[in-house]
This record gives sequence, structure tokens and C-alpha cells, in this order.
Amino acid sequence: MMSLPDLGGVRPKGALETRPATAFHPWLWTVVATLCTLLLAGCATPPRAKPAKPMAAAPVVAPIPPPAPREFRAAWVATVANIDWPSQPGLPVAQQLAEMLAILDRARELKLNAIILQVRPAADALYPSALEPWSEYLTGAQGRALVPLYDPLKLWIFEAHRRGLELHAWFNPYRARHEKAKSPFAETHLAKTNPASVKHYGDLWWMDPGDAFAAQRTLDVVADVVRRYDVDGVHIDDYFYPYPIAAPLPAGGKVNPNVPAPVLDFPDDASWKQYRAGGGKLARADWRRENVDHLVEQLYRTIHSIKPWVKFGVSPFGLGRPDRRPPGIEGFSQYDKLYANVEKWLQAGWLDYLTPQLYWPAGQKGQDFGLLLDYWAKQNTAQRHLWPGLFTSSVGEAGKNWAPEEILKQVALIRADPRAGGEVHFSMAALMQDRRGIDGKLLSGPYATPALVPSTPWLDATPPAAPELTRSTDGRVVVFAGTGKRPANYAVWRGQEGAWRFSVQPAGEAVIETAAGEWLVVSAVDRLGNESARVTLPPIEKR
Repeated sequence: MMSLPDLGGVRPKGALETRPATAFHPWLWTVVATLCTLLLAGCATPPRAKPAKPMAAAPVVAPIPPPAPREFRAAWVATVANIDWPSQPGLPVAQQLAEMLAILDRARELKLNAIILQVRPAADALYPSALEPWSEYLTGAQGRALVPLYDPLKLWIFEAHRRGLELHAWFNPYRARHEKAKSPFAETHLAKTNPASVKHYGDLWWMDPGDAFAAQRTLDVVADVVRRYDVDGVHIDDYFYPYPIAAPLPAGGKVNPNVPAPVLDFPDDASWKQYRAGGGKLARADWRRENVDHLVEQLYRTIHSIKPWVKFGVSPFGLGRPDRRPPGIEGFSQYDKLYANVEKWLQAGWLDYLTPQLYWPAGQKGQDFGLLLDYWAKQNTAQRHLWPGLFTSSVGEAGKNWAPEEILKQVALIRADPRAGGEVHFSMAALMQDRRGIDGKLLSGPYATPALVPSTPWLDATPPAAPELTRSTDGRVVVFAGTGKRPANYAVWRGQEGAWRFSVQPAGEAVIETAAGEWLVVSAVDRLGNESARVTLPPIEKR
């Protein structure tokens, strides 16, 4: 208890002398009352106000970019007759390499994401092979090795991957000699080592699809490449049984325009008789189709038994079976003339992508591009990739002279159909020459932004691990692949003030450049298009 202040026995003026100094005088009560009021006021505990919470910093919400664009964008690089590469046979190796790099650089500039390289034009090879001779389109003479020796296919794959491009190896399954070939058969060519398997047909030499040895040779050649090379895909074209050739007229004969011209039948009597002697019951046309069916199915199974991630694609003639065509479609029947039952292969799932050669303009009577696209999409009940082939070489070509806008229109039709997912240009020559300014029109239009190749979940749907990002002292970002599945590319988003820029960076490039103030969002993408979780890095301050 607090004591009262000592007054020192002093009496205030006018105090009664008869009262002791220790007695409470009336004025003291006033002092005591006042002091008690003050003391009680000081000792009371008033309601405590809640302390103000410190203002928490607003959490930084990482912006989320849109999904990565997906679209197959490829071009064929034809070696037969030196259409695309090399520009002529027998070029010095240094010039071959320069032309190769120029093609790949242009492909990346145009934001393509795949190249389909012809490696077997006519039972020959654009790579060192123990099965088939060097191609004359490479060295100038069939069977002649390159000097100095190098492996063109290995280098094409390496340089394509270094630029973030897929490389698909394109094989002609049956052609043994092109009509424009100049050099004689090499001693190691099938026409020399197993002549019974090769037939002379008009100006062509053709492997007999009904001959077991010929079919096995094609399977062995493809399997050899898949085992030895890091290809992303295997591709075959539309040459099954050969396109029909008109039969020669008898001496003095004349062409009757009102009567269909007779055609030369393919000379497969020996294999046909062997089939019938073995108990075969099919009609000859059905037997021919079965021969091609068997090769396509075996190619699909053989490729995936060696490397399950390698895609298999077929590029057939663009008109389907006559008995299934929609009204308004007419013309050549590959089903009846090439013995290619493409609809069966597609619906059986014997391929991973179909690239029908839709080489006609949109709106053309009898072969309308849009109607044909819809037809093949409806046949695709197994939900494989549909990536039509475009006749881009018709742009500026004498006799056709398409405008670039025709190709842009076809790309737009493909994009508008959710059942399709990209296209392949025939061929790279038109893009290298930038015919009628088509390159700039593609880059300012549909190819303004890069795109990832669509995923192929029926082969593999497991994504790679997310990458790790580390910012170096100079502000650059170093990317480290996660453990496990190897990425092929990185999907990179750079964002600032609500605007995003997308790019595809090859996995071999470990550094990403960013500007001050940019958000960075990166995911790893494997060779089948599976995308990892995204990793986000906040921006550095603007300098």
C-alpha cells in the first residue's frame, strides 16, 4: 500500500494549537481524498486495446501462361533425283554438309518442328549399310562410297536434334530403280544379289511385294536403321505396287479417246503361282492387297519391338476407296491400282500418323481439299495422328503456279478441324527458294509462334521430370534436366505485364536468356511430346 507523503509536522497557518500535530485536520481529508482519487485512478486497469497487426506483404501470385501450342509442322527432304538434297549427285562433302545445314537452319527459322528425310530412294542407302549400296544421288554412282567417308544420316539426326527438330527416316518400300537413274546397278544391289525378287516394269525396276525375300529385305533395312540411329520416326510413301503404266500399242495401233487405255499388268506371275500352289484362295487383287497389308503391319510391330518410342507414319495417295468416298470426290483409286488398303491400316492402328497427300486446292471439283480432309478424319477411328501432306511445291511452279495463300488456306482448314493436328510440306525446295514469298507469309501468319509436336499417348504417356532452374550471377538461367527420362526440348514461356512469348529450346541448350522484369516458366518435353510439370522463376528487378 502506498504511504502518504510526509508533511514534516508543519502546521498550516490558522491551525488549532490545541489539537495534536498527528491528528487529521479537515484540510488533510481533502488532500487524502484527492491523493486517493489519483492513486486509485493510476492503479485501475483500463481495457487493453488490441495491438495493431503488422501489415503483411501481399503474396506474389505467379502468373500462369496458356498451354503450349501443339502442331506438327514438317517438310519432306527428297533425295531421289536430287529434288531437295544434295542439289546434285557427286558434290564434294563440304558442299553436301553446307546444303544440309542450310536446310535445317531454314526449317528452324520457319518454326518447323520436324524433317522427313528420304534415306532409301530405290533399294539403296543415304547412310553406310551392309544391306544396300550407297545411293547414286549422293555419290554420283550407285555403290560408290563417300570420300572422305562420313555418315550423312547420323549427321542429319545430330544437327536436327541440335535445332529442336525431329528427324523421321523416309523409306521407299518397293522401288528398286527410278526411271531417271543413270548409273548401273551396284553388285550389292538386290537386283544383282536376288534378281528373282525384282521385276522390270516399264522404265522402272520394282521389288515384288508378293516375294517373301523382297518383303523381308525391306523389313530388315528398316530394322537396321531403327537399331543403329536415333531417329524419331519411320516414314513410308505412296509407292506400294507401282502406279500403272500404259501398255504399249500394237504395231500400227491408234489410241481411242473413248476407250480407257489398257495398262501394263505388274509381272508377278511367279509369286502369284507360288501363292496358289501353297493353297491360297484369295483373288489376285485381294492377294496383292494382303501382301501390302502384311508389310505395313510388320513394319509397325518391328519398329516398336526395337524402340517403342519411334513413330511410324504412312503417306499414301490422297484419294480413298471408291466405295467409301463422299459425294463429289472422284479420281484414281489406290485401293484398286496400288493395292493399298489405307483405311484398314488406319483403323487397325498399324500406324502412328497418317499423312495423306492432299495435293489439290480447296474447292477443286472432284478433289476438294476440305472434303478429303473430312473423309480421312472420319476414317480415323483408332484416333491416330492426322497430318496431311500439302503440295507446297505447286506455289510458283510452272503449270500450276499456286498462290501462297492456297497453302495458308489449307493450313487454316487443318487448324479448324480438331481431328487433325498439323501438316507436312512437299517439299523443302519450295521453302528454300521462298517461292512467291511463302516463307514470310507463313511466319507472319500460322507459323508466327513455335509449336510442340503433338503427344503420342498410345506409345507412352509418362511425362519427364520437371527441370531445375538456377539463375547465374549475370542473370542468365541455367536449366538442369530432372532425373529419369531424358527431355528432347524445353517449352519456355517468358512473360511481362500480362504478355507471354513462347519458344521451344533444344534440351542441349542449357542456358535461357531473360530480360529484366520477365517471368520465366519452363517445362521439359520428351521425344513423344509428353510435358513435365512447369517450373516458375520470378523476374529480376528492372535495371
